[in-house]
Amino acid sequence: MRTSTAIIDDQGKLNNFAIEPKVYIDEQGDRTGFTPYAEMLNGRLAMIGFVSLIALEVATGHGIVGVLASL
Repeated sequence: MRTSTAIIDDQGKLNNFAIEPKVYIDEQGDRTGFTPYAEMLNGRLAMIGFVSLIALEVATGHGIVGVLASL
């Protein structure tokens, strides 16, 4: 069975979009968006990257720009 969602306004015009869709919050879990888990993971990856850059500079004697320039 088909229901009509169209409404005719006071001027006799057809309004097909008069009924609003249902609004809801999509629960995706606690591992998406700006959550404490995401922030801790981002901080840990930043620390790994920073320590890796320091190790690269100690091992080669040049910074990241010097290493990329010598390629």
